[in-house]
Amino acid sequence: MAAEIPTRRGRRTAWWFALGLCLGLMGGFLLGSRLNGGRETGAGDGLRVDRGDPVDGQPASLTMAEVLEIAEEALERFRANVDDYTATLVKQESVRGSLGEAQRIALKLQCPHRRDAPGETFPLRVYLRFESPDKVAGREVIWAEDQNDGKLVAHEAGLLGLMSVRLDPTGMIAMQGQRYPIYDIGMTNLLEKLIERGRRDLDNPDVQVTLTPGAELNGVQCDLIEVRRRQPSGQPDDFSRVEIWFDSAAGMPIRYSAWGWPTADRSASEPVSDEDAPLLESYTYLDIRTNVGLTESDFDPANPEYRFR
Repeated sequence: MAAEIPTRRGRRTAWWFALGLCLGLMGGFLLGSRLNGGRETGAGDGLRVDRGDPVDGQPASLTMAEVLEIAEEALERFRANVDDYTATLVKQESVRGSLGEAQRIALKLQCPHRRDAPGETFPLRVYLRFESPDKVAGREVIWAEDQNDGKLVAHEAGLLGLMSVRLDPTGMIAMQGQRYPIYDIGMTNLLEKLIERGRRDLDNPDVQVTLTPGAELNGVQCDLIEVRRRQPSGQPDDFSRVEIWFDSAAGMPIRYSAWGWPTADRSASEPVSDEDAPLLESYTYLDIRTNVGLTESDFDPANPEYRFR
């Protein structure tokens, strides 16, 4: 049967629909953010945070070398024991000085490592379903390193969800409102970035590190590591303070938050107050289930449980 040739009106309608979709996506695609005037909302998005009781009234001091050892051991253990996982990701990012609203995302991830093949590398695969805020609830995204020519497949929420698109993960639309491309997601990448940043500060006398045991995040007992910097380092991802929450039992980081520097002038000797430091990024992993046996269908837009078109 010959394909039906669209009428001029039909072509024009389809063109306007596609344009509207792209404009909607550019307004906040993939992990996009609705700006909220710079207010941190991640801790209030259903998260219960208790920073714990310091030992003898003070958190224990650590060296950056000790933090690196913790992170390197966690990464080695994670690579040796985890093939895949599902989780709820609570994410909030500042892009070009504007802090976006916290987003709650159902995540499926197939790791680039396998328990039965140590040292080998496998394709990273990611599925995301946005749950909140209401503006993006229902959005779905799939990116698989070895599928769709490296493009991410996605559809928006609401009426824009009637059409799926394929995008370059580092292109203008996919990166709108994003600090990082989708392939930087996940706990393996988080640990690798912690190690990379820690090595840069290994001998930095302006960095102070403390450990507070007994911190609690949504009922999970954690060791809270705080890294504070006395003055800017000049690095692109510079921070004044970082919090890393390690699940004490699982030995994996389940929350990472970083704050920048106040815009007001201050002397190098003046400490940065927590209230004045703007949030740069925050990622919290909740309800983590590892080695659930994710398959090809979990990263297939044709999966009948998904709403791709």
